[in-house]
Amino acid sequence: MTCEVCNRINYIVSKNKVKTTGVLKLKKYCNVCRKHTAHNETKKLD
Repeated sequence: MTCEVCNRINYIVSKNKVKTTGVLKLKKYCNVCRKHTAHNETKKLD
């Protein structure tokens, strides 16, 4: 998941693709911004 403010990848999560078909958006803590911000689901980077 990436922070909407600084666009850093902070969290790795998994979701149920059958029940959650839309894009996952959660409020999480960002260490770079040092506050709770909205984080969006991104594609897995290898």
